[in-house]
Amino acid sequence: MGTGNKKLESYAGVPHLKGDPKYNRLLAQIVNSTRDEASGSFGGFSACYDLKKFKLKHPILVSSTDGVGTKLDLARILNKHDTIGIDLVAMSANDLVTCGAQPVLFLDYFATGKFDQRQAVEVIRGIAKGCRESGCALLGGETAIMPGFYEGSKYDLAGFSVGLVERADIIDGKKVRAGHVLLGLESSGFHSNGYSLLRKVFSKKELSGSIGRKLLVPTRLYVKPVLSLINSVDVKAIAHITGGGMVDNLPRVLPKGLGARINKGSWPVAPLFAEVAKRARYTEHQMFHTFNMGIGLVVVIQTADVKRAQDVLKKFRICSWEIGLVDRSGKVIIE
Repeated sequence: MGTGNKKLESYAGVPHLKGDPKYNRLLAQIVNSTRDEASGSFGGFSACYDLKKFKLKHPILVSSTDGVGTKLDLARILNKHDTIGIDLVAMSANDLVTCGAQPVLFLDYFATGKFDQRQAVEVIRGIAKGCRESGCALLGGETAIMPGFYEGSKYDLAGFSVGLVERADIIDGKKVRAGHVLLGLESSGFHSNGYSLLRKVFSKKELSGSIGRKLLVPTRLYVKPVLSLINSVDVKAIAHITGGGMVDNLPRVLPKGLGARINKGSWPVAPLFAEVAKRARYTEHQMFHTFNMGIGLVVVIQTADVKRAQDVLKKFRICSWEIGLVDRSGKVIIE
């Protein structure tokens, strides 16, 4: 690992904070968001990561990149930026764990028209927290200051994460069979999808108040509970319910010819989803095709493993429900 403030300086633009008390506090946040396998000069052009320390027979690298979308505008409306970084990490880290991979490193890209110290501190603090919660190293990032391209201090975020899994342990959905159970893991809310619509159906006044604060709740990080689950039961497939909802995301992990039958009354759905449907005049199908509807991750397991799986998840304070079964319909049916 690098020493001194070079670690923080890997964020181009953040050195503007030198001399500010926030600088050292932010440095501490980032230094604590590392793994022993990370090495190299963080003030240089790149960072290193030692895979040998994992002692895997056939290590496979898994990669994912994503952003937060227009949820960023909600953070701006509320002038609260300390959780949006958690969203950024979660969108990539949750994707990695769907194949059984442990996220091991994360890099971010922060672009803005005008550098705002408080925003930078809050955003990176959230990223650092997300990395700690998912067990991956925050190796560095880039801050692009682009006046004239972005209006004022408005900003955009992108994240890139790499995970590691033993080849023999990759979860790819090939073992899924008709009759397997769909175990739904509760979401923390709307996560990071559908915010263009949410910003239309709620007024700016509503978004500036309690509704906005509910919508800004960060995406749940599933990494540690799901890795524990994988070590406890035979997980056949995992679907991260993001843009497109269950309708689009469940088929991505099911073998050709198989589908899913979802019992929509098998879990509690927050009232705010119904309010969105009412205001947007969305049908039930449209809602399930747009939002996670209270289920952020779906794990496919055998019936005999359901109780054990739920017990494991309870230890992480995550509620889960049997929300349906895999069938031979070849499509997702909500009933």
